[in-house]
Amino acid sequence: MTRLGDLERAVMDVLWDVVPGTSDGVTVREVADALDGRELAYTTVMTVLDRLAGKGMVQREREGRAWRYRPAASREAHIAQLMLDALDLGGSRDAALVRFARSVTGTEAEVLRAALGSEAGLTGPDTTAGGTGAAGPGRAESGAELTDRVDGPAGRRPAGEAAER
Repeated sequence: MTRLGDLERAVMDVLWDVVPGTSDGVTVREVADALDGRELAYTTVMTVLDRLAGKGMVQREREGRAWRYRPAASREAHIAQLMLDALDLGGSRDAALVRFARSVTGTEAEVLRAALGSEAGLTGPDTTAGGTGAAGPGRAESGAELTDRVDGPAGRRPAGEAAER
């Protein structure tokens, strides 16, 4: 997935903020009007939306002589893909994940624990947002423990979990 330029990002923000998942989308004019504070020509916005459609970031559907645009994926899905792409840049994925895990806030860590527990099909207090996690109260996990919780022993995903890449 390619990174977005400033104008592409502004257009996607409009689409993510304005177009609910069940919407038929918005026109170029509606996007241009929503880009407050930017003196952009209609054709500029149309070109950006066309390029985003070419990149697979937006879906478009013909309505009369105009196109209606909507995001191809949610903002959260886009950000998650950017994070996965960053992990593929090289080096050790495990080391990058451990460094990331150590940089998040306590609340963010709880969200990650709950998501990992849910994904692995685990139950019990260690996988809830209010749980203490596998490390227990007051004890930080080592990189190896964290890696084992993410990918299973020896960096492998537990049986039945396929990597989504």
